[in-house]
Amino acid sequence: MINFDRSSPHLMEAKDLCLAYDGRMVLCEVDFHIDAGDYLCILGENGSGKSTLLKALLGLKAPTDGKIIYGAGLTQSLVGYLPQQTQIQKDFPASVREVVLSGCLGGGFFPFYRAADKKKAQDAMEKMGISHLATRCYRELSGGQQQRVLLARALCAAGKILLLDEPVSGLDVGVTKEMYGIISEINRSGVSVVMVSHDLDAALKYSSRVLHLDHTVKFFGDTSDYLRSSVFERFSAGKGGEKND
Repeated sequence: MINFDRSSPHLMEAKDLCLAYDGRMVLCEVDFHIDAGDYLCILGENGSGKSTLLKALLGLKAPTDGKIIYGAGLTQSLVGYLPQQTQIQKDFPASVREVVLSGCLGGGFFPFYRAADKKKAQDAMEKMGISHLATRCYRELSGGQQQRVLLARALCAAGKILLLDEPVSGLDVGVTKEMYGIISEINRSGVSVVMVSHDLDAALKYSSRVLHLDHTVKFFGDTSDYLRSSVFERFSAGKGGEKND
């Protein structure tokens, strides 16, 4: 459950948050916040609760304890989300335009869209460089093109904040570099970015803050401070952190 507090200076905030997955407690006593303009990267070993936390921030996962607060005028309609892509999603039989447009309405397909929705979708496609693919079937696209489509869809909802769960997973080196560049540009445009990643090098290159999880918060703060921490030393030595939390 999301709590709304317009007096809070933070966009999002977690207080004493505890989360379970498949009946097993995966996160407990989690405290952190996200501010306007942040580029927060969430790091941690496989199974440390990273993806579960994203679902909770979206209101898709109910906390077992603690709370999540939306402040600074944030509403769920201003939060964009790019989940890990499944095989079913890769084979989805819809046009690129239809997939992107669906982001304007929080998921699902509807027979009518407002002119403002269509413009928002067109702007997102142009930003992602996929306008020429608008009438193409989504499942016929390459992995990199599909990810651009899904990011454009998420942008249709991301008025203030964009949550990304392993956005470059399965992409080749060249496409990965392009995607990171696009995400950084989105952040520079004023949208806060929260990204779950197992790519330590990219996380440290692009993020302004780091949240490191190991069933609780091991580090939360500026990336520059993280680089000097013992948490980073241990994590980088093992190069841990995969997906599927």
